[in-house]
Amino acid sequence: MSDFTRRDFMALTGLAAGGAAAAGCAGPGGGRGSGGGGAAGDAAGGHADIVVRGATVYTVDDDVPRAEAFAVKGGRFLAVGSSADVSNLIGPGTDVIEAGGMTVVPGFIDAHNHPFYSGTKHLKQVSLDVRSIDAIKSALSERAQNTPPGQWVQGFLYDDTKLEDGRPLTRADIDDAVADHPVSVTHRGGHTGVYNSRAFELAGITADTPDPPGGKYYKENGELTGRVAELAKEPLESLIPAGTTRAERQESIRLIGERMAAAGLTSVHETGAGNDLVSYQDAHAAGELHFRAYVFPNAGDPSGLFDALKTAGIRTGFGDEWVKVGGIKYGADGSASERTMAMSTAYVGRPDDFGILTMNQEEIHDAVDDAVRNGWQIGIHANGDLAIDMCLTAFERAQREMPQADPRFRLEHCSLVNDDLLRRIRDVGAIPTPFYTYVHFHGNKWGEYGAEKMEWMFAHRRFIDYGIPVAGASDYPPGPFETLMGIQSMVTRTDMQGREWGPSQKITVEEALRVCTINGAHAAFEEGIKGSITAGKLADFVILAEDPHAVDPFAIKEIEILRTVVGGRATYEA
Repeated sequence: MSDFTRRDFMALTGLAAGGAAAAGCAGPGGGRGSGGGGAAGDAAGGHADIVVRGATVYTVDDDVPRAEAFAVKGGRFLAVGSSADVSNLIGPGTDVIEAGGMTVVPGFIDAHNHPFYSGTKHLKQVSLDVRSIDAIKSALSERAQNTPPGQWVQGFLYDDTKLEDGRPLTRADIDDAVADHPVSVTHRGGHTGVYNSRAFELAGITADTPDPPGGKYYKENGELTGRVAELAKEPLESLIPAGTTRAERQESIRLIGERMAAAGLTSVHETGAGNDLVSYQDAHAAGELHFRAYVFPNAGDPSGLFDALKTAGIRTGFGDEWVKVGGIKYGADGSASERTMAMSTAYVGRPDDFGILTMNQEEIHDAVDDAVRNGWQIGIHANGDLAIDMCLTAFERAQREMPQADPRFRLEHCSLVNDDLLRRIRDVGAIPTPFYTYVHFHGNKWGEYGAEKMEWMFAHRRFIDYGIPVAGASDYPPGPFETLMGIQSMVTRTDMQGREWGPSQKITVEEALRVCTINGAHAAFEEGIKGSITAGKLADFVILAEDPHAVDPFAIKEIEILRTVVGGRATYEA
């Protein structure tokens, strides 16, 4: 890097003559989606709080893409450039981090995740992230022995394709382990569950019960297998008491936040909230919030959060840099990982199965129109090409009838696309959030889609080639939230068994880093304040032990995260 005078350096980074403000971004309806910018800082007014130097810094800033040092003051990046220039900002109280060739990247942003949901499950339920039916039965039986008679036993993180038995869990398996308690086992994808006979009895569901619209009770030889999909779960799940106190909900945010900070996450889009806003605020007030939250109320949630916010005149963008109201979340179809998403072509081996729609076209139109009229961003869960087409039809109509300058409609997951859908996504300015860890983590599922479909699923290469700002997303618990695994998955398109799926969709490490940082910020109208290591932006960054650009691509997920920093404060240290 060339040597600059201090004045030249400050001018280059936008800090000359009293500092520069980070640009705010207009949210839906012309509101301030970024929460305001804020000054980058004035070096003449004091020394930096933190200086990192001697690093390999990938800024994800097109103006200064690489650096070796930066300074932080007041929770924002003060200056970015060479070690010599930034060293001038060191004072008696400055925390100097000698990076010694380590790599620094902007804080990772997960644009579709369920921290509150998963945090409460980690706190209260049985983890079934195991590899055999016997292990599942043992875990459920142990919990039942410590559960009062008649109360529900609940398990989560079950995954049928990761069992060494070669078959899924059934009602009979659970009955054998737990006969007297009702049992709910949630697939890690969240769209299907397996229940025991006692649960079906309480819900009044028999083998003669018809499938409801948007749902399915699976049967073999005329008997319930125990597996239930989509909206058919509601009669069962509605019987389960919520069972968490306000203090426990705050604790769930702290618990999951610690795990996510250890993975380098500094911002997370909570996509599907009920009373989560209170929990996030409680955690923040207690100093226990480890990431910035962009919170999507869930349409139809029993708490009535969305209707209450609309009545109060609150819209997308309300809040601060830590807890902010995001868009409204709907769900139009099933799951990619549970093989229920709605497609125009059938699943491999199931010629009559095209997946499940959970909204019709008129319902999607009504949802989009309501969001636009009330100044809300909208995100619709749409995995299959059929569901994506329906959402785009509603977005396009809304833009014709109620045009917005920059609506940033979101297609949550947007798993299976084609050239026509890609063109329409680009033209309407929609933002896809496809799963970034799925190819690697869920390889055993892709045979049910086939090689041809996999060239169009989680299509990061095509999104980028079409100029679409695709954002990175895990959807945890359905997919792991470790961003480095996501980067490896997008770069190699290879699963844990070494099988390659959809190799035409491979992207570079540099492109993957953008997906997981600045594109995630853009999906929340926040690219003016986060997503890159840029003077004036929030000082969110991650220090890595190795450079993901330089290591074996198949070892990216093994890179150690040494420190995660949010607003200049370390939320994780190895």
